[in-house]
Amino acid sequence: MQPSSLLSLTILLALPAMAADPAHLAPTGTLRAAFLGDNPVQGKVDPATGTVTGPVADLVKDLAQRLGVPYKILPDANARVVIDHLKSHTADIGFLAYEAARAEEVDFTRPYVLMYSTYVVRADADIQKAADADRPGKRIGAVKGQTPQIYLKNNLKNAELRTFDDMPPLDELQRLLTSGELDAFGANRQRMVDAAAHSPKLRALADNYSAVEQSLVVAKGHPEQIDALNSFLDEARASGLVKASLDRAKINGAEVAPARK
Repeated sequence: MQPSSLLSLTILLALPAMAADPAHLAPTGTLRAAFLGDNPVQGKVDPATGTVTGPVADLVKDLAQRLGVPYKILPDANARVVIDHLKSHTADIGFLAYEAARAEEVDFTRPYVLMYSTYVVRADADIQKAADADRPGKRIGAVKGQTPQIYLKNNLKNAELRTFDDMPPLDELQRLLTSGELDAFGANRQRMVDAAAHSPKLRALADNYSAVEQSLVVAKGHPEQIDALNSFLDEARASGLVKASLDRAKINGAEVAPARK
């Protein structure tokens, strides 16, 4: 065997091993993963059984199998709770969209998915594309602290941004838009498409105003965990696991993040 071929084979064989050290990623013997329970791009929670499906469930299951340990998935209310779980060592890994302030508290892997954000508007609104919403006199809603809101806060030039503590229920979202209190509401595309699909009075725009990287996160100061998770995600992308998971979940506005070093 040529030296170059031997080196390539050695690297390929080493990748699973890097991600398969329970002491690094599951020190209690159970892999505990926290995610945003109301973010359909990450996963969905069955209200009757509590079962989690979607990319989070598929990735955590596959990683736990590689580690040879059981797993537990923790649906959290918001990013703050995910971060607190990691900092208190009540979770081993988390799933979050990248944001600079969050990176001061936790460490991020390379992204595995790109999540797009768009607006939902009144069905007969004059807003046809995302750029139309950023005009004088327009009022845009978003959930405070979520990456779509953070992007809008930093990038809107003309429209007024109104923040909400939580995602309004469909009836309230419809009221806000049809009454004229808001001209648009911004969130990840899956949420906006879901809202429009359940109300003939609402319409999700065809384009997006931002793309956000979805990554795994761990508590600060554990480079060995980041290395192992990056190797795992590289394999999950290359094997088609991430793409298949997105397809099964029928997620709108998300795609596999391109591989990078």
